[in-house]
Amino acid sequence: MKRRIALIAHDKKKDDMIAFASEFADFLKTCDLLATGTTGKRLTEEVGLTVERKLSGPFGGDLQIGSELVEGRIHAVVFLRDPMTPQPHEPDINALVRACDVHNVACATNISTARLVLSRLQSQKE
Repeated sequence: MKRRIALIAHDKKKDDMIAFASEFADFLKTCDLLATGTTGKRLTEEVGLTVERKLSGPFGGDLQIGSELVEGRIHAVVFLRDPMTPQPHEPDINALVRACDVHNVACATNISTARLVLSRLQSQKE
């Protein structure tokens, strides 16, 4: 079974997401990926990944990913959040992170934990 991984990044973290995805590009190419709007577009254009794009986060993309997560269709979430900038869709963000906790899905919210999660997934035998 292919791993299904959600990749999300706030505006000020998108460059970090591109660098991170580039670092793990070989592994990510073996996964089914989904992302919110602009993040998905940049991952496709700049890293060459195939990504199922959802709406932008403020327009419901976080909720779309959360819906798939609670249905058991996502194995891990990398959500590079900007803790220093208020987000208009903060309740949606909190709901997604809470859904990860409730459904025991790994959720990395910074580069350090994202590296740990993907390194572990990469080392696991299918």
